[in-house]
Amino acid sequence: MEQRAVSRMSLWRQGVRQLDKCWRVFATGLCFSIFGAGALGLTFVAIPLIGLQSKQEREREKAVQHAIQRAFNWFCQMMRFSGAIDYKIVGAETLRSDRACLIVANHPSLIDYVLIGSCLPHCDCLVKAAIWHNPFMKGVVKAAGYIPNTDPESLLENCSHRLNDGNVLLVFPEGTRTTPGVEPTLQRGAAQIAVRTGMDVRVVHITVSPDFLTKQKKWYQVPDTKPFFLVEVKDKIDINGFIANSDSLSAAARQLNQHLADVIFPAKEH
Repeated sequence: MEQRAVSRMSLWRQGVRQLDKCWRVFATGLCFSIFGAGALGLTFVAIPLIGLQSKQEREREKAVQHAIQRAFNWFCQMMRFSGAIDYKIVGAETLRSDRACLIVANHPSLIDYVLIGSCLPHCDCLVKAAIWHNPFMKGVVKAAGYIPNTDPESLLENCSHRLNDGNVLLVFPEGTRTTPGVEPTLQRGAAQIAVRTGMDVRVVHITVSPDFLTKQKKWYQVPDTKPFFLVEVKDKIDINGFIANSDSLSAAARQLNQHLADVIFPAKEH
């Protein structure tokens, strides 16, 4: 009798877990559908209205970036409220107070930029070519004045201009999402921008447990338990020391890139 009761309880718990997982698939799909609709709403409604109110180009871009921040914050809250994910951002106020620096972060999931961007009313970002051809996003990234990562000759000049204007620039040095189980590597672009502009670097570290929205899995491949995102704002790295202790900017960039790898991936073995 007791064994049957235990068995029924086990089946009931298994059923509850399965229902929870099915709900999170539905909630995730719903949230991303609303995200896509919201991007179109920004493109065809909000951005034209901002254009009517703001005559200066940079003023319009900052207004669009502020609208993006509010949309990102609403999306994150919706993901949490629906039960699709949970998250915590440690040091958001520190991040908001930063000026004229790079923000570099690891990239374990699809929504890393959304989580960080939800804290930043004004933030420039390097955007890969695929985003500029995405029908849901290209109008938004263009109106926000984001920097396309397509032309190496103008890239540094554009980044320098924005940083010298007091803006923060968000960069994911991996260049793409981390592959679970594969040793991560950093491209040198973020380090090159930092040493050649002389701007300090703020490090942000993101962990996701269990893995979710990775490059290898579709959005509907949700884990058995609710994913938890922890976004931690770390110390700022002083670039001057790397430049002073190197015989060239290229050498300084190499040293900085190695240091970033140690800081962003503290468990990584070299």
